[in-house]
Amino acid sequence: MIRTPICDLLDIQHPIALGGMGSASSPAMTAAVSRAGGLGAMGCHYLTPEQVRERTAATRKETNKPFGLNFLLFDTREDSFAAALDLRPAVMQFAWARTDQELKPYFNRAHEAGCKVTYMAGAVKEAVRAAKAGADVIIAQGSEGGGHVGWMGSMPLIPMIVDAVRPVPVLAAGGFADGRGLVAALALGAQGILLGTRFLASVESPLHPNFKQAIVESDGHDTQLSEIPDIAAGLVWPGAMTRSRRNKFIERWAGREWALRQDRVAAIAKLRAAREAGDIDEGPLSMGQDAGLIHDIPSAGELVTRIARQANEILTQTLPNLVASSRFVPGT
Repeated sequence: MIRTPICDLLDIQHPIALGGMGSASSPAMTAAVSRAGGLGAMGCHYLTPEQVRERTAATRKETNKPFGLNFLLFDTREDSFAAALDLRPAVMQFAWARTDQELKPYFNRAHEAGCKVTYMAGAVKEAVRAAKAGADVIIAQGSEGGGHVGWMGSMPLIPMIVDAVRPVPVLAAGGFADGRGLVAALALGAQGILLGTRFLASVESPLHPNFKQAIVESDGHDTQLSEIPDIAAGLVWPGAMTRSRRNKFIERWAGREWALRQDRVAAIAKLRAAREAGDIDEGPLSMGQDAGLIHDIPSAGELVTRIARQANEILTQTLPNLVASSRFVPGT
């Protein structure tokens, strides 16, 4: 099976990581990914210290493998962050700092607690800033991914970041869903991949079954970038748009964001109710363009082993055969 230096750094078997997806993460999914040899992750933004402790304990009850606790730096609660550090997870994961926000104090505190540090960046400048601040791993996130993303696609962004932060290792994110994606990421210079949407359509995902099915039925063309979900939530992300499934809610407010700001309280109440009811027309569903590559709802652990197996077959069978068949023969 494929093993890259990042596996040794993070003490994992496969160079496959789960995105820290906030309310879309769960102890069961986190533990399943880690048990299978990947790096699980728990989104901790907006959790209370008690919730951070409870969900970390629930994850550790299901696995003794490494996993990460994920925080959004632009909106991090100090008490929750301190609680996470006290738990000494294997990895502390960060993303979305404000441009005027210092990274080093957070990274230093994580290192002092014995944690490795990852930082997600959607631009070269931000990746370099994090590498200089001491991040152990940079996650290069392309705009194809679901949820909050930047503006550059994965294909050019990943090698640009790899070159800019070398020798700091890079995980590729944004549009990856299978073993082909892992091989492509390795070819671009990354040492593994981080996936979000693919794991949302898994048995352990906390999403309503209707939302999981919507991902499976997607052709990959039914997402769009907008600020509408964030306007409804009353939260401004620094430099991000959110990629979500295009539905009636998005279409209703597109071009009328000013009206949504006026009616935000009522809109967010309807949005939350729709999410709980599994209403795919009115509820928000953050998902990437790689939804078009997703056709089933297996366990999260099975996904890790499947992706690793697919990538291994491509590297050991398909690609060597292509190289062998294209050898130059003198006189032909």
